[in-house]
Amino acid sequence: MDILTIDTANQRDVKRFLDFPFQLYRHVPQWVPPFAADARRMLDRKKHPFYRHSTAEFFIAVKADRVVGRLAVLDHRPYNEWNHSQTAFLYLFEAENDCEVSRGLFDAAFAWARARGLTQAFGPKGFSVLDSMGLLVKGFEQRPALGVAYNPDYYAALWEDAGLENSGDVVSGYLGPDFVMPEKVMKVAELVQQRRGLRIATYRTRSDLKQLVEPLKNLYNSALSGTTDTFPITDEEANLMARQLINFADPRLIKIVMKGEEIVGFMFGYPDPSAAIQRCRGKLFPFGWLDILIELRRTKWINLNGAGLLEKYRGSGGTALLFVEMYKSVRNSQHFLHADVVQIGAENDKMQREIAGLGIDFYKAHRMYRKSIA
Repeated sequence: MDILTIDTANQRDVKRFLDFPFQLYRHVPQWVPPFAADARRMLDRKKHPFYRHSTAEFFIAVKADRVVGRLAVLDHRPYNEWNHSQTAFLYLFEAENDCEVSRGLFDAAFAWARARGLTQAFGPKGFSVLDSMGLLVKGFEQRPALGVAYNPDYYAALWEDAGLENSGDVVSGYLGPDFVMPEKVMKVAELVQQRRGLRIATYRTRSDLKQLVEPLKNLYNSALSGTTDTFPITDEEANLMARQLINFADPRLIKIVMKGEEIVGFMFGYPDPSAAIQRCRGKLFPFGWLDILIELRRTKWINLNGAGLLEKYRGSGGTALLFVEMYKSVRNSQHFLHADVVQIGAENDKMQREIAGLGIDFYKAHRMYRKSIA
């Protein structure tokens, strides 16, 4: 077996790295491929805003000229500066069920990280705050929400074999057609609005949503105070994420909490086009975009992906307010039957407790891992 470093300027190398998951998951009906353009951009050192401040390396494992595994390792400088750490992110891991393969990939990543003075490995964690976190450890029978990782059940054993240890779970919840928002939660949301002077801003068009990019970036960065395992985002990263999100947004499902003219919280809901992405294998052209547009209108699934409140509003009914407003929109649409509450981090224990209190079933879990590599 050989561990090869990908030359990201070589299109054949890049193709080998990107094509491997299609081979690995060819008989797995739950797997949803990434958008081809987004996946390729991660390896493009000229186009992805990550490379303005940070760097990464990409490896493949090859046996008899056949790719059997891959891994990316990231030196994310804003993360390390914010957290006062020397941490390498591990991301885009895919491999056959073979410890020789995974050990070879991790050893190459650890060696690269050590050479850069990094002393800890953490992951799976990616290039931006929109990238999926963790290894799937619960919910293998379910199709993932848009943009969230899916992997075989043997991955956790491969990571643990390499000495990586459990660092907490990121959970996702399910809301089905029989879910009814508890009356007491509805009353809490109403009281919060009255007593704290909060209101929900509503939007009608995608053009309206573009005006939110700058204030939401500022809200996100200002809400980081006192948090760990996070990092501020740049203007360029915010614009890239906005383009990715607005393409799939239903403005009725974008909820912004206002205090006067100040944005103090948000929740994003998106119709889930994953079935169409599977059919077009992540390629928008020539006709994938049309299939996706049709799927956005007929899907019965909604992803509640992204929620946040300024610290002083957490644990005081603010989360209830967000979910009640989203619940009203979903029910009023008379269209969506299922909702996936996507990836609430273990560090956000207040929100996890509040969501569990609504009666939402945490039916998927993704696990984060750490290892000292000093």
